[in-house]
This record gives sequence, C-alpha cells and structure tokens, in this order.
Amino acid sequence: MLDTFHWYRGEAFDLVVEDLLAFPAERGVIAEGFRLLPELVAPLLAEPRRAVWLLPTPDFRRAAFDSRGGLWQIAGRTSDPERALRNLLERDRMFTERLDATVTSLCLPVIRVDPQTTEDDLAAQVAESLGL
Repeated sequence: MLDTFHWYRGEAFDLVVEDLLAFPAERGVIAEGFRLLPELVAPLLAEPRRAVWLLPTPDFRRAAFDSRGGLWQIAGRTSDPERALRNLLERDRMFTERLDATVTSLCLPVIRVDPQTTEDDLAAQVAESLGL
C-alpha cells in the first residue's frame, strides 16, 4: 500500500510550486500537504529554516481520524473493515517514518505532534521554528 501511495511519489508537486510562486514574493506563505515531500522541497529552500515538517505520532493520527468521524469511512467500504483500517493506519505510520528519516537526513526542522500537543503549543513551536 505504501509503495503505491500516489502522494508519496510527489504527484502534482510541480503544480503546488507553480501556485506558490504566484503569490507576491514579499509575503510569507504557509503550505501543507502530502505532496510537499522533503526531498522535493529542500532544493527549493533559500535556507532550511524556511520549512518545517509536522509529523504525527500514530496515536495522533488515530485521534485525528476519531475526532473527524471518518475513522471507518474508507475502511467501512471494504469486505473486512477492521483489517482495512489496520492497513490504512499502518500505511500512514510507515509514510510518517519515511518522512521522518528523510527530514532528519536532510537536516530539516521537524515537529512531532502527539495527542497531548495543544493548538497553541503547536502554533508556538511552528512560529519558533520558522523564526516568526
């Protein structure tokens, strides 16, 4: 599942960059999404501090699904919903591990987010990381 996860291949990254370049240069932009893979973003950064990756713990990912009410939305459409959910959460865990390894190897900033992280704490960590 992970190796065929289309977002992990950087699909449409060039379109994201095109959209970001359309913003005025003097204004800061915060962009997020699975397509912003560190190995694609890093060569475009004027300095590594201009980006930060928020990496969810497995507990945070599960809590996020639970809070949105979509935990069974995809899995429930399969013949084995419990297995599908396990596979989905495992794929996401593996995706995050790969991102973590790549971000670390590129010496890029990372913030690990768990269920105890408050919105205010996360905002403060992001602001500090980006020098805002």
